[in-house]
Amino acid sequence: MEIGIKTKIIATIGPASASKEVLKQLIEAGMSICRINFSHGDYEAVKKILTNVRQLNKEMGTYVGVLADLQGPKLRIGEVIGGGVEIKDGQPITITTKPCISDAKRVYITYPQFPKDVAVGDNVLIADGKLLLRVTGTNRKDEVKAVVVHGGMLNSKKGVNLPNTKISMPSLTEKDLKDLKFALENHIEWIGLSFVRTVNDVVDLKHRIKKLKSTAKVVAKIEKPEALLEIDNIIDMTDAVMVARGDLGVELDAERVPLIQKMLVRKCIEASKPVIIATQMMESMLTNFSPTRAEVNDVANAVLDGADAVMLSEETSVGQYPVRAVQYMHKIAKHIEDNENSVYYREHHPILQTQTFISDSICYNACVMARHAGVKAIASMTNSGYTAFKLSSHRPKANIFIFTDNSTLLTTLSLLWGVHGFYYDKYLSTDHTISEIKSFLHKQKLLGPGDFVINIASTPIKERGRTNMLKLSQII
Repeated sequence: MEIGIKTKIIATIGPASASKEVLKQLIEAGMSICRINFSHGDYEAVKKILTNVRQLNKEMGTYVGVLADLQGPKLRIGEVIGGGVEIKDGQPITITTKPCISDAKRVYITYPQFPKDVAVGDNVLIADGKLLLRVTGTNRKDEVKAVVVHGGMLNSKKGVNLPNTKISMPSLTEKDLKDLKFALENHIEWIGLSFVRTVNDVVDLKHRIKKLKSTAKVVAKIEKPEALLEIDNIIDMTDAVMVARGDLGVELDAERVPLIQKMLVRKCIEASKPVIIATQMMESMLTNFSPTRAEVNDVANAVLDGADAVMLSEETSVGQYPVRAVQYMHKIAKHIEDNENSVYYREHHPILQTQTFISDSICYNACVMARHAGVKAIASMTNSGYTAFKLSSHRPKANIFIFTDNSTLLTTLSLLWGVHGFYYDKYLSTDHTISEIKSFLHKQKLLGPGDFVINIASTPIKERGRTNMLKLSQII
């Protein structure tokens, strides 16, 4: 049995990759998580993807998870006459909340509160900042006057960003609530929350998930400047973070994004929260057989930073080379992991006087011991997944093997750096379980004679309590 790279790969599934045949190729290429973008597609199409992924997991013995990415309060313009018109620098333009076919003089925006929320001088960015308008007046009811600062082609249904404006729309729209219900009813493991502004947005979603009796975990997408003002609270409350560089790079000066990315990765590692780097990682592969040198560097730097996962969007959903894109991303990550030690060993001390201090100390010391003793693997039983999150956050060079009888947890853990999950449902005694796990890893050729392995567990194991035991031994 072969163990893949430690950095996980997320691939967005769309028309180019939804078939069972292509999904199988993506899994073989190194995909760990399928992302479903709820901005596009219908429920029947999503159900088919879920069926295909789950059938492939059974057939291939894999645990590929699913991320449902909610659209959030994404602002867009409506249909434009002829599909697109040119707007020129300096010309006046009216933005209305009354539905109409947009033209060069009057543009419809799908945001009813827009005239109330904006102020004179606010910038309106369209199509990822390619077009820039500046507000010159508003009737605070249904119409806003603006001037074109930087023009170009105005095309139908393009996204709108308001970097200077505090948006009053809720983080979960009516569409999001409907999509959330569908995602949870279909047992999707991860829920992406778009345009997070405050920690309350995360709290609200987690409350709704709990109310619907689901164990799905939340990925807070950082793409608004407001989120950075209370980022520590957001990281503390969420289960994972996505550095969504597309909208973030439009809402903020683009040159700020690289340092923000590094800051978010560092904070997430210290907080034991998985962190995903997303957007435009290999965008040229929409039409090209290979990525640009800059894109290769981008992926490599995300791996060097210590990101849990790197993500492909349009490259795999509508691109011409979805499987090739995953293969190339895997190739880059493997080369960095095989040749650069700075990827590893991010141990951070457990915090005293917390309920989890004992478990945290066991995980920390297991990783420190693994580093100094040249341990090949750290193996753990888990019921909640907490141990897996902790071990992963220390970024040990040793492989992390997680055993649990919770199949949903195994697909959830597919997002975590360095974690490889296995199904195990025997809870006879701690010694017996450790012996069986070591024997299994040996038979699978994941460990060989002479290899050191660290087992961590809770004892007595039948109580399935918090991790409180560490054992270092050698395969004979």
